[in-house]
Amino acid sequence: MGEPKGDRDEEFQAFVIAVWPRLLRTAYLLAGEQYAAEDLVQSAAERACASWSKVRRADDPYAYVRRILVNQHARRTRRRPPELLVEAVPDAAGTEDGYARSDQRGALLAALATLPPRQRQAVVLRHWEDLSDSQTATAMGCSVGAVRSHAAKGIAKLRQVSALVELKDRTHIGGTV
Repeated sequence: MGEPKGDRDEEFQAFVIAVWPRLLRTAYLLAGEQYAAEDLVQSAAERACASWSKVRRADDPYAYVRRILVNQHARRTRRRPPELLVEAVPDAAGTEDGYARSDQRGALLAALATLPPRQRQAVVLRHWEDLSDSQTATAMGCSVGAVRSHAAKGIAKLRQVSALVELKDRTHIGGTV
């Protein structure tokens, strides 16, 4: 028959524990809000659990679950008006996340929140998660050309955000000192 159910459950649990931080970071960048990110990862984990036998046989189970996460995010953005998705960046003072304490992170998250969902997905997956064009296309369920187009448009919009321009000027990011 197959392996015992307890072994499958333990294998799934170990997998989720191992990938949870990476999935949560990606979800946070997509959703722009901690609670929405946690809900998104939980939802993706539930779907992965329901089809664990298929997920575990995938060439890259993490990529498979990341695709579930991106699809879940896309479904949610289609169902809600964009203004409900863009929430304020959480106050860094009360959070354990060291990155959340930086002005750079706050400015970037606020700027990401202004992008349309597909551009935001392309920028996050391609540039923050450092996926290739083809990996990003697979995660988003679109062509490589669409990824390049969405990412280029998203980056162009981010370059026009005054808070990021000021941050670049103050910190010499992207230039010489």
